[in-house]
Amino acid sequence: MHRELITFELAGQIFALDIMAIREIRAWTPVTPLPRVPDYVAGVVNLRGTVLPVLDLSARLGWPATEATPRHAIIVCHVNGQAQGLIVDSVSDIVALASDSLQPPPTTGNDSVVPFLEGLAAIEDKMVMVLDLQALSAEGEGLLAA
Repeated sequence: MHRELITFELAGQIFALDIMAIREIRAWTPVTPLPRVPDYVAGVVNLRGTVLPVLDLSARLGWPATEATPRHAIIVCHVNGQAQGLIVDSVSDIVALASDSLQPPPTTGNDSVVPFLEGLAAIEDKMVMVLDLQALSAEGEGLLAA
């Protein structure tokens, strides 16, 4: 059985998300910051009349916060019955992946990314980190309720 993933770049690394969880990909839109939210919550944007929380995926993974420019994109995902946006550097491709080709992430000590990975996959000549949307959203669920 095959899964379709959408690949994207973040901080020079290639990541992927299951295409079934993605609602749309938007061009960069400046966000309105919110007070008293985790540092990885960039703010909110108006998505056709709906308030959409937007996460800075780089900050969520424990890396430096994104200095967003018009070249960045927002991937709108559906997680736990709620839409949320993820700021990424750029969106690359849609790829098919055999379900059994996903390898478990390595346990390399205190790497901040590993808890958010579903697994790793070799696609063409690149290593792609497949993100687990449930894990990304778990800590801030109550804060991101729209």
